[in-house]
Amino acid sequence: MESRQTIPSFGRGQHLILGSLVVVGLIAFWPTVEFDFVNWDDPAYVWHNDLIKSLSPANLYGVATEAVTRNYAPLTISTLLMDHSIWGMQPSGYHATNVLLHVLNGILVFLLTRQLSRSDFVGWLTAALFLVHPVQIETVAWISSRKGLLSASFILGALIVRLRPEPSAKQDLWYGILLAAALLSKALAVVVPPIVLLYDVLIARRRFRDALVRQVIPGLMALLLLLMTMSAQHSILGGVRGHMDLSLLQILAVDSVIMWRYIGMLIWPADLCVLYDPPTSRISGLVIVSSVGWLLSGRLMWKLRKRFPMLLWSSLAFLLLLVPVLNFVRITTLMNDRYLYLPCVVFFAAASAGLQRLLTVLATASDSLARPFAAVIRWSLSIGLVLTALGCTSAHLPVWRNSFTLWNHAMEYVPHLPVVRMQLALTHYDSGRTRQAIRILQRALLECEPDEADRRRMNDAVLSWTEELSQRTASRPAALLK
Repeated sequence: MESRQTIPSFGRGQHLILGSLVVVGLIAFWPTVEFDFVNWDDPAYVWHNDLIKSLSPANLYGVATEAVTRNYAPLTISTLLMDHSIWGMQPSGYHATNVLLHVLNGILVFLLTRQLSRSDFVGWLTAALFLVHPVQIETVAWISSRKGLLSASFILGALIVRLRPEPSAKQDLWYGILLAAALLSKALAVVVPPIVLLYDVLIARRRFRDALVRQVIPGLMALLLLLMTMSAQHSILGGVRGHMDLSLLQILAVDSVIMWRYIGMLIWPADLCVLYDPPTSRISGLVIVSSVGWLLSGRLMWKLRKRFPMLLWSSLAFLLLLVPVLNFVRITTLMNDRYLYLPCVVFFAAASAGLQRLLTVLATASDSLARPFAAVIRWSLSIGLVLTALGCTSAHLPVWRNSFTLWNHAMEYVPHLPVVRMQLALTHYDSGRTRQAIRILQRALLECEPDEADRRRMNDAVLSWTEELSQRTASRPAALLK
């Protein structure tokens, strides 16, 4: 793409493209409207979150100033407040909001990738895969992942108005407004200013100093939000915590392996799960192979930087979008499907552009009789890819139907994780199956080797539930005598 070209106009044909994206997005995820809440952050964000229970001035002030589950995201909590005002505790409304936000994001992905690639085909295939890929299930089907959906809407909007050959002062203003909204939805948006900076330098060919000056205010906004979010990180309970004591060098080594796994998940999305437990020890061979792979990939990108500057920028953008979840600042999980919600856009766009280029070369090299069918072959192949991804999503989506389906599925893949056993036990307890919940935790204490914090939580729950069960049993004869 030539960096100084104008943005392509929006013609009548794009309405059909946008309509098809809306349809495939709704087909993929509208079934989640029938799903329930799950006991994985939904209690904190919805069930027990007093901030969303009324529109009182005190609640509105709390929404604007307080962190929820260690995240300062007032715009996200505002959307949950609106959902609660309309739907109360009916999960269908919350799920519908998630689905509609995801469909909106699919349209924004099309607009952004079409703007950057100047190709309807690249824009459509990227957006369609973004909308229906199985790796998106966690973000869309999980109500508590609303912050990822909402921040993505504002991030994509900010990039659309700003990633232009010659952005105007008005577009810079809108970029700042949308970035602020993204930051107030999820801290992930802190990576947007460096992504824009790299675009200005690598694609728009501005001097680094000039490009840096234009990102001073957005960068300060991102830094302020980052400091506010870090100040709220006062707990490390939950999740998978075996990596918390690793050094930065060890984390980098583990990340080098995980990032290849992420790419593998985008190519072949099998064995998806709510939680993963990637190995952090005795992986020297994997680390060496992964590191060599990244070094070779980086060298290739650098060699092609002049011929394909967009490829280098896309690779760096993919990396930047993952930086907040690579545990340089410790979080309680090493990898999750939802971490790929926006990075997958970059991957799918690069794959779509590569496919288009390959088919164009083949059509050019073929005889003149085959050339008229090149477009048919291209679109047929892309639709086949989308339908395949849609079928995989339809097969995996029911895992998120409710807490029972979610944690029983996790038991098939990571039964050794104490947090999975605890969540399954809570699911049984909340459903009145107290004896079964106690048995699950007792087995977990013997089989899972929980750390001190998890062992204490399990023992406390077993004691509390056993006492509650005893009191319930003792009260039955008295009740019969009345």
